[in-house]
Amino acid sequence: MLDIRWIRENPDALDAALAARGAGAQAAALVDLDARRRAIQTELQALQTRRNEASRQIGALRGKGEDASAAIAEMGTLKDRAQALEDEERGCVAALDDALAGIPNVPAADVPVGADEDANREERRVGAPPAFDFEPKDHVAVGEGLGGMDFERASRLSGARFVVLTGALARLERALAAFMLDLHTGEFGYTEVAPPVLVRDTALMGTGQLPKFGEDLFRTTDDFYLIPTAEVPLTNLVADEILEEAALPLRFAAHTACFRSEAGAAGRDTRGMLRQHQFNKVELVSIAHPDASADEHERMTACAEEVLKRLGLAYRVMTLSTGDMGFAARKTYDIEVWLPGQQAYREISSCSNCGDFQARRMRARFRPAEGKGTSFVHTLNGSGLAVGRTLIAVLENHQRADGSVAVPEALQPYMGGLEVLSPS
Repeated sequence: MLDIRWIRENPDALDAALAARGAGAQAAALVDLDARRRAIQTELQALQTRRNEASRQIGALRGKGEDASAAIAEMGTLKDRAQALEDEERGCVAALDDALAGIPNVPAADVPVGADEDANREERRVGAPPAFDFEPKDHVAVGEGLGGMDFERASRLSGARFVVLTGALARLERALAAFMLDLHTGEFGYTEVAPPVLVRDTALMGTGQLPKFGEDLFRTTDDFYLIPTAEVPLTNLVADEILEEAALPLRFAAHTACFRSEAGAAGRDTRGMLRQHQFNKVELVSIAHPDASADEHERMTACAEEVLKRLGLAYRVMTLSTGDMGFAARKTYDIEVWLPGQQAYREISSCSNCGDFQARRMRARFRPAEGKGTSFVHTLNGSGLAVGRTLIAVLENHQRADGSVAVPEALQPYMGGLEVLSPS
């Protein structure tokens, strides 16, 4: 959520940011609503002062045995007016909060301006795509050839966009998640968390999935939501808290199932495991000091990249444009892994710096070591990595002509020393 004081002082900057994101101007309406709210508060303060004066006047008149009826009548009028203003103020506050909740974050100054992914900026490429002396298969053909990837049974169980993994492939997915967690906690200082995957709407409000993106979520009959990403519970661990500055940064990592209805992705990536309703992901979240969040963003992205390096996978890093960036982000790096089956780079991680946008929604603050008061923390999140997509990348990049798949050295200890997955 944006600071209404900043909007009041920088209305043109807000409208320019919204235009860069492909949205219409909103500053004037917000400023007008805020002005009415503040005018009501000013009038209420004046009314309260007059009510106090009238109360003292009534007491003085009664003490002298004089007629206080006029003052009493005025007190009643003042009370009625105050009640009407308080009702109007509540309406203004609710309307302002609702309006602010639907406004996306302001992009950082170095984010490329553009309508969609075509305006994304490539930052670097790491590793070379493998050269095959045969026609590489996509992950569906490789996985089904190995006998451990079953979409037909999954469809009978749950419908489209689900998969059943069995045997070595199920173990490989588990190995990937364990390897990622061990790397992030053992070498990069993240604290492992096992959070709930059912959350209240307030948690999703805090991270920005609600109210605008409810159609992308799965909701239970008793008003819990299945998490679309562990970003939601991990970031909300500090909701409504005041942290000590010395405790920052906090770094959390979690491996969870994630659930998305994919309401806005109809017809996209319908083949295979690329876009599913249920998938596993290792998520990274940082709670940082505002002065350090830009450096923390680079660090987080490097941590996610290291997973790909150790798995021997070629990738590139992209800075997302204003039109392709997520609602809560002020800057996002997408890491895209090379998939031979598609002959294309595909997203495997998004690492975002949200500034104080989520913290304002969650009321997450810290107390500076020096000075008075509190300030909002900055929050960051990133995939470290999407486990299913990493499985896809391993199968496609390490496939062999005979249908087998070489197990990356980093995963072999998690696979009981197994070096090759062979067709069943």
